Amino acid sequence: MHCGPPDMVCETKIVAAEDHEALPGAKKDALLAAAGAMWPPLPAAPGPAAAPAAPPPGPQPRGGAGGAGPPGGRGVYIREFRAAEQEAARRIFYDGIMERIPNTAFRGLRQHPRTQLLYALLAVLCFALTRSLMLTCLVLAGLLGLRYYYSRKVVLAYLDCALHTDMADIEQYYMKPPGSCFWVAVLDGNVVGIVAARAHEADNTVELLRMSVDSRFRGKGIAKALGRKVLEFALVHNYSAVVLGTTAVKVAAHKLYESLGFRHMGSSDHYVLPGMTLSLAERLFFQVRYHRYRLQLREE
Repeated sequence: MHCGPPDMVCETKIVAAEDHEALPGAKKDALLAAAGAMWPPLPAAPGPAAAPAAPPPGPQPRGGAGGAGPPGGRGVYIREFRAAEQEAARRIFYDGIMERIPNTAFRGLRQHPRTQLLYALLAVLCFALTRSLMLTCLVLAGLLGLRYYYSRKVVLAYLDCALHTDMADIEQYYMKPPGSCFWVAVLDGNVVGIVAARAHEADNTVELLRMSVDSRFRGKGIAKALGRKVLEFALVHNYSAVVLGTTAVKVAAHKLYESLGFRHMGSSDHYVLPGMTLSLAERLFFQVRYHRYRLQLREE
């Protein structure tokens, strides 16, 4: 089975400017200060918190500022991934993707009026032929059940691809190649969110992918902190814009992108996820809508 680009949760591309060299210290500091003005720091989390572990010795983190924990060990702490956090990162990713099964099957139906019309026509036809309200309701329940079945089938196939490629060895895929990185969000000493960036030298772009937050810790601004980390990464490395694509169904996800400054650039109902077979039954019972967003950081 072909495993294409991992776009299920979130895919972002950073369109590069001509100069990809690391910025001088003074200029980098100025850009980080500008980033701080654009995206003010998140409020500290309430209650006591364990102090995060000290960062390992070595060179400055490639993601710019944010490698050190917050003052007093409070609040959200975004830092580079460590090998010991492999299973925690995989768990957060897995749980986030599994949420897509009911969301795509049921909530996602609202985005596809033609499919709604088809199901309604089938229900009307069933009632016209049988004059049985109960049988008609069973037909509708069966259609929704098939949507859940095919959503689960595609999502599990997608997960199988991801968990046997980049998410099988985060260190190898994201921490070793130049221009790539993987960050974790730490709250009260726990890894509660993830996000990755990967360079494509052929077209001078960087993808942001694998963004996910543990459902138990949502509503604390963690996803926004992860998004800011990518925007900071783009500023520090002199990229000109951030372009994001997502198949997310929840309105909250789209409001997050808009709150970070992204503009919605369009959508498509013909996007093919890794794991899709494009069979007739799958086309009938599984659909996703792919949304594109863009945030311009500087003139090209």
